[in-house]
Amino acid sequence: MSKQNISKQIVTLLGLATFCLATPTARADKFTVVGPGGGGAMYHATISPHDASEVLVACDMTGAYISHDGGSSWRMFNLRGTVRFFAFDPLQAHTIYAGTQALWRSTDDGESWKLVWPKPSMVRDVRMNSDHADETIVSDSNSMGEIVALAIDPADSHTLVAASVKDGKAVAFLSRDAGGMWERVRDLPGIPQRIWIDPHSSKSDRDIYIAGKKGVTVRKHGQWQDRPAPQDVVLTDVSAGFSGSQEIVLYATSDAGVFLSKDGGVSWVSSQLPGSGSKVRAIATSLNHPESAYVSYSQLQLDGKLWMGVARTRDSGRTWSLMWKEDRTSSANIHDAWVSEISVDWGENPLELGVADQNPELCFGTDYGRTMITTDGGVTWSGAYSKKVSGGDWTSTGLDVTNSYGYLFDPFDANRRFMPSTDIGLFRSEDNGRSWIRSVNGVPQKWTNTTYWVTFDPAIKGKMWGVMSGTHDLPRPKMWRTTPVAKYQGGVCSSVDGGRTWKQSNAGMPETAPTHILLDPTSPVGRRTLWVAAMGRGVYKSTDDGVTWVAKNRGIVQNEPLAWRLARAADGTLYVAIARRSENGSIGTSGDGALYKSTDGAESWTPVKLPAEVNGPNGLTVDPQNSNRLYLAAWTRATGMRGTGGGIFLSEDGGKNWKNVLDRDQHVYDVTVDPRDANILYAAGFESSAWRSNDRGEHWSRIPGYNFKWGQRVMPDLKDPGMIYISTFGGGVWHGASSGDKRRPDIATPELEPGR
Repeated sequence: MSKQNISKQIVTLLGLATFCLATPTARADKFTVVGPGGGGAMYHATISPHDASEVLVACDMTGAYISHDGGSSWRMFNLRGTVRFFAFDPLQAHTIYAGTQALWRSTDDGESWKLVWPKPSMVRDVRMNSDHADETIVSDSNSMGEIVALAIDPADSHTLVAASVKDGKAVAFLSRDAGGMWERVRDLPGIPQRIWIDPHSSKSDRDIYIAGKKGVTVRKHGQWQDRPAPQDVVLTDVSAGFSGSQEIVLYATSDAGVFLSKDGGVSWVSSQLPGSGSKVRAIATSLNHPESAYVSYSQLQLDGKLWMGVARTRDSGRTWSLMWKEDRTSSANIHDAWVSEISVDWGENPLELGVADQNPELCFGTDYGRTMITTDGGVTWSGAYSKKVSGGDWTSTGLDVTNSYGYLFDPFDANRRFMPSTDIGLFRSEDNGRSWIRSVNGVPQKWTNTTYWVTFDPAIKGKMWGVMSGTHDLPRPKMWRTTPVAKYQGGVCSSVDGGRTWKQSNAGMPETAPTHILLDPTSPVGRRTLWVAAMGRGVYKSTDDGVTWVAKNRGIVQNEPLAWRLARAADGTLYVAIARRSENGSIGTSGDGALYKSTDGAESWTPVKLPAEVNGPNGLTVDPQNSNRLYLAAWTRATGMRGTGGGIFLSEDGGKNWKNVLDRDQHVYDVTVDPRDANILYAAGFESSAWRSNDRGEHWSRIPGYNFKWGQRVMPDLKDPGMIYISTFGGGVWHGASSGDKRRPDIATPELEPGR
């Protein structure tokens, strides 16, 4: 979940008792997503040609979403990877295709999905060893590679045209049995973006148009031809429509502006927006009304200001009207939810646009934080990701792309909840989680991007501390590939009014990315001892209520230690997990992660030997009844099919010896203990699974119903022993039964069921 891509906790007994999660609704019989909604990049708004109230949207954090009521509410579904495109069958109203790194089909209106290609019988394994557990289906005889664009014949549901990429080469394929078998028909000059089949062409000899960055490849009257882009520009987006029996109309965006072709890409003309200097990003027309189109623009100079938004043409590009037009103040016709409260341009102008085939007045725009809808041709636009609660703040419509590290509540106010998140900072609820408001008032602006954790004073109402940063998505290594950790910004803030306002409180701590804060409940009131894990700077300690801080790294040998998470045992022993720096699958190098413990309040640290083959500790949890019983969540090393060295490990002697107790999931983010019963443990990770143990971690079973690709932390609902919350990396916070949801799973192909 993020503006570029959009990150992550060890829970002690105190943490669970103090920060337990609260349910905003009555007990549900399936998982629901709670929070403000939105918050990350969205793409591919695709409207059903049969029913304009049915629409699909994808995001950059692996989730996909379907609405059956025009965007008022959404259901998330998960295909274990980011969706690249959707396609509705033009004849069968309930059949939909989705492309990830595989091709999926639903015949029940998106309720469940089956693998089309590769064939299920061809699947041999799923490679999932990278840092993000990205999936590659390993199959027999897959000559196609990955399908990146698809079209269905408008008169024959069994005839599909696909463009695929394998080994960097793009090829067009044809199937006449709904994707069972494929025939190679044409090499393509570049990776395609869209495919259209001319509904007016001969049913036995279809005209096909395949748009890519370099132009359009056309099959007309049985002959193939590559038609180059105008002026050798790179086409960043292309859309097409058909009007009666006329030639296809193509609209395209590029760095040189908007171009239009009325002859299938043989020739192009420039189409100018009002003003000057505009940068165009996305374009979309109605398939059945090509005289109408929408284009996303920014940096448009007009009347002495710079504007962004969406322009519309009703006359095939001869003139454009600026329907969505904003500078740094919101326009009266834009009815957004909470994203515009951060700033008008936080979400930016739409990344993609989708227009209904049957209604040119209906358009969806997706950007870095929102999905926006117009039903009146751009006269007004409304946010579809969140809605205002009567007497409260914002609540999700089900379109959630937030990355949350927890769902925490104030120990003195049962109605107050907190959601520390990436890119959108800290959110607060004052009505038992029913609605949410951004809660970063007083936090330095450059720190407001991400809140990693908050902790509360157990004796003083309203008093709390938070760790905030301008660096998101830690501890994923992508964050230090290009930005040295020494340049990370952030620090500690404190609040005395329950998070309504904050002030900077990090004297002695240089700018850093602090990712965890831990309070010693035995320290004196008013002079609390706190510790902070700081990525790239190690551990900091305060003994004066968080006013001043001192680095405490004696014994930690790593250079610029990536201190990620802290844990405290009942006997006072401290632990710090040092994140792994490397991604190459190696072990025994300076890129290894590490685990340290301290028995003197962080004044000195000694290493704890990790299990064999493990160098990616991600979290440590201590049994609240036995300080020697440790649960280690480990991240896999990128080697082999599923990696090695990941999972959950148990030590019964304070870390001297370890045994692996869960290896079916190699990307485990954290382990938590139910504070009511230390026999019950939970875990989650990046392999579409959450886990439960009823015997203190000796055996684990997958929790059915939860299947978001990137899970982070499971936390028990102390108000209802049968319920849990699961925070995710890009799918919001899930709330549901700890026994799982028995409904039909999204993926109906047994070969690809999660947790196998």
